Amino acid sequence: MPWVARPTCPTTAHGGRGRAQRVIPARSRAHTRAARAVHAAMLTKFETKSNRVKGLAFHCKRPWVLASLHNGVVQLWDYRMGTLLDRFDEHDGPVRGVAFHQQQPLFVSGGDDYKIKVWNYKLRRCLFTLLGHLDYIRTVEFHAENPWVLSASDDQTVRVWNWQSRQCLAVLTGHNHYVMCASFHLRDSLVVSASLDQTVRVWDLSGLKKRGMGGSGGGMGGGFGGGAWRARAWAAGGWAAGAWAGRPGWG
Repeated sequence: MPWVARPTCPTTAHGGRGRAQRVIPARSRAHTRAARAVHAAMLTKFETKSNRVKGLAFHCKRPWVLASLHNGVVQLWDYRMGTLLDRFDEHDGPVRGVAFHQQQPLFVSGGDDYKIKVWNYKLRRCLFTLLGHLDYIRTVEFHAENPWVLSASDDQTVRVWNWQSRQCLAVLTGHNHYVMCASFHLRDSLVVSASLDQTVRVWDLSGLKKRGMGGSGGGMGGGFGGGAWRARAWAAGGWAAGAWAGRPGWG
């Protein structure tokens, strides 16, 4: 393999900058040039009549994209054909978050009307609405295995819902500003959230499964039962001991 020399500037014994030679493979330079020459090709472009597109989601198997719009509409697009397949417009105001379910013909949306809606795209209608947030809903997400929906809101909370029993399982409090996004871990019983309070928090949800809230029945009556369980939250300073999850208003 041919080698070429590249000058570097180490510090000399007099404290100044000297000149030295560092050899690097010519092949590495060729790879760098090739990487710079690669450009992503746009496959298609969709245009909407709404002022803004607030959220997007890919379907995991089909060539579909969901787009949630400022005018309250959720659009379903086929990005290979470049065609609008359907539109869903029951939200009262902008829709910020949207996500497909990985196995079921469902998607979930959350908007500025404080509502979370679960839709069946085969039936082309909203199945039900989850109420509880007190401000704009930023993001929503399905759990990969459990019948859970995660939502992040400007009311400074993250909520875990059982979409089969239609109950709120947990309210994660601790942020002191808008919660901009939240996401489930793919394997572990964890949630991560980010807020305008300049913190990222990791929440331990193992208590949900221990209390039997992972199944279709929702666990305890009303989603909470007679008590509350404690979720641990990790921020920059480590695990916090006082982050409560349970009935709204607790903690």
